[in-house]
Amino acid sequence: MPYSTEVDRKWQKKWEETKLYKFNPQNIDKKLYCLEMFSYPSGAKLHLGHWYNYGLSDTWARMKRMQGFEIFQPMGFDAFGLPAENYAIKTGVHPQDSTYQNIETMERQLREMGAMFEWDHEVITCSPEYYKWTQWIFLELYKSGLAYRKEAPVNWCPSCQTVLANEQVVDGACERCGTEVTKKNLTQWFFKITEYAQELLDKLEELDWPEKTKKIQTNWIGRSEGAEIEFKIENKDLSFRVFTTRADTLLGVTYVVLAPENELVDKITTDENRKAVEEYKEFAKKQTEIDRLSTTREKTGVFTGAYAIHPITGEKVPVWIADYVLATYGTGCVMAVPAHDERDFEFATKYNLPIKRVIKGEEGQVDELPYTEYGILVNSGEFDGMSSADARVNIVKKLEGESKGELKVNYRLRDWLVSRQRYWGAPIPVIHCEHCGIVPVPEKDLPVLLPYDVEFSPDGESPLKKHEGFMNTTCPKCGAKALRDPDTLDTFVCSSWYYLRYPDNKNNEKAFDTEWINKMLPVDKYIGGPEHAAMHLLYARFITKALRDAGHLSFDEPFKSLVHQGIILGPDGNRMSKSKGNIVSPDEYIAEYGSDVFRLYLAFGFAYTEGGPWSDDGIKAIDRFVGRVERIVDRVIELRKESSTDEIRKDEKELNYARHYAIKAVSEDTEKFQFNTSVSRMMELVNALYKYDQETELKNVKYMEGIIADLLRLLAPFAPHLSEELWERLGYSYSIFNESWPAFDEAALVKDIVEMAVQINGKVRGKVEVPSTADEKEIEKIALEDKKVKEYINGKEIKKVIVIKGRIINIVVK
Repeated sequence: MPYSTEVDRKWQKKWEETKLYKFNPQNIDKKLYCLEMFSYPSGAKLHLGHWYNYGLSDTWARMKRMQGFEIFQPMGFDAFGLPAENYAIKTGVHPQDSTYQNIETMERQLREMGAMFEWDHEVITCSPEYYKWTQWIFLELYKSGLAYRKEAPVNWCPSCQTVLANEQVVDGACERCGTEVTKKNLTQWFFKITEYAQELLDKLEELDWPEKTKKIQTNWIGRSEGAEIEFKIENKDLSFRVFTTRADTLLGVTYVVLAPENELVDKITTDENRKAVEEYKEFAKKQTEIDRLSTTREKTGVFTGAYAIHPITGEKVPVWIADYVLATYGTGCVMAVPAHDERDFEFATKYNLPIKRVIKGEEGQVDELPYTEYGILVNSGEFDGMSSADARVNIVKKLEGESKGELKVNYRLRDWLVSRQRYWGAPIPVIHCEHCGIVPVPEKDLPVLLPYDVEFSPDGESPLKKHEGFMNTTCPKCGAKALRDPDTLDTFVCSSWYYLRYPDNKNNEKAFDTEWINKMLPVDKYIGGPEHAAMHLLYARFITKALRDAGHLSFDEPFKSLVHQGIILGPDGNRMSKSKGNIVSPDEYIAEYGSDVFRLYLAFGFAYTEGGPWSDDGIKAIDRFVGRVERIVDRVIELRKESSTDEIRKDEKELNYARHYAIKAVSEDTEKFQFNTSVSRMMELVNALYKYDQETELKNVKYMEGIIADLLRLLAPFAPHLSEELWERLGYSYSIFNESWPAFDEAALVKDIVEMAVQINGKVRGKVEVPSTADEKEIEKIALEDKKVKEYINGKEIKKVIVIKGRIINIVVK
């Protein structure tokens, strides 16, 4: 039958019945774990992005299968989270019902894609069988001292009515709904990701990841080396520490600044300054971190009335609060050196605070302030004349000797805030007892089930808090009445370990069998969007390392090699969204052309890692290409009945070159996810087959058929249903995916005859064929004897002939 959606269905059924793609654990030594970031079932249908991500990564995996690898390519759903809950609030449909309904639809569509997904290994994060082990991981981190609870200023989304991690705030707004984020002081659960800051940084170099992604993580972790310096508060038994990378400027400190949220503020503020300080603290609460850190925003602050003692000079310096200092960054305290820091200079100028130069240029020049470069110390007492580098060392040594400072490494990375005040998530497996305090739920009592009958309208507190049946329990330690933790876990906790569950998803006794997972992991190829660089990818790395240190894993990193797919934009060049009305549904194209034509078009029409605006201008050309492949297969079947030759002649050699060039190029480009050029090379091979068929009277049919068989092997990962159909049509045994990937012959890529363009006075006037072994004199002779070239020269004087071997002959005439 000609290629159509009927062909798709035929082969999907056969693959399912024969379990063609089932992973064989006996071939563990050839294992290749290919994983796409799983999708969130917030919509009822697959969109173009799913197809672009999953369809083309499946193409890569299919090639690897034919190259002899045992492919493990599972699929599942990241099923907890706000969209389902918000949809429930809007429509009244329970999040569990809408999520499972959407999963059922998406499972069907993913099967219709014809990918090699291992459905026997599916995971769904909202199922108790999965989140039981998410809760177990929480408890493992708690046991290791990596999960803790504290009150802290947190990002609060007024619309979603929940806390957000720093990574979920984009340009001061909630990444999910776009509402401006505010600050709240709440007691929350955190994971101590900062414990692994240095290893997360160090191990990046070992990963086959895009450099841009590694740079994003490097900047997010934000390592800086410097000194922590102690300042004492005048007339009080209180002190604070500042972290600085510029200890050489310490003698230029003229004031210090605390974050408005710093707990020291209330203790040191004088009575006459308290009203102004309280008002300013309220003002700062309403500012986002992005705004507060902006270099262009006007600096504001208030004097507390207190003074600190300079650790070297003993001088009094005023203590201010200002919102450009954050409680969550560094120590929440800053030493201000206005002569040598632009931000401090702006603040000091505005509030008429002293500005003291302590650095001049290396050559002795005195530049205008603020001078932010390194140089030579001045106005710094015993350190005068030292270079900045020497002064940093000597000043810290002096402070260390007096117990007022020490060398320190600081990180921008903050601990991961994991508790959420929403319903649709994994309950935090902790019990709060009046007598025993925080008590972990015993492993035998997991999972802590999420109740179905919950009123989940958001009001700033967890909906679970209002569910008495859920909240009221007994303490596992003392048996007294106790309360469960009302919060649920950030959905990024669910997705931070799912790759560990896939290979052992039926295990009811453990999250995974350590011995088996150590054989199956790390993931060999991970494919997904670049937007997860500082969230999911960082969190997954942390969880892997934490579980390794708890004795559950023996590897350091979850994903060896990473590829980011680009984004298919709407036809208007903008990101697709319902509000813009620019969403393109793949369904209509698949119904008209079949899934293979659609997959081939996605492969051919875009550079995979870049994407671009959608246009269907070329899909008809791909449909015609598929038709040409079918016709050349039918043609060779027809030619089997006619007389043929076994002789290898010049035209066979040309076809052989096209064959081996295509094999080499498709193999290399597909390996690099360069699918568009791979399809181009296959098109060239089809053209070469048609040329041979049309221009050769007595054909070497066996030879031609062998090349068509290679063409189908190359095409199979890109058009799996079509290739199976044509393979069967040729009478070959099932399945083409049990065939070996074709190998190219380097010798066949050396042409006996090379075609070269001939230019006359810079204009191409013809082409000549020359032996590949010919030297420049022979090539010149062949060109000058060519009939067309002679006509163009027509007796004119030849000044010179320039030969660039293998490329061009340029004849210059008067």
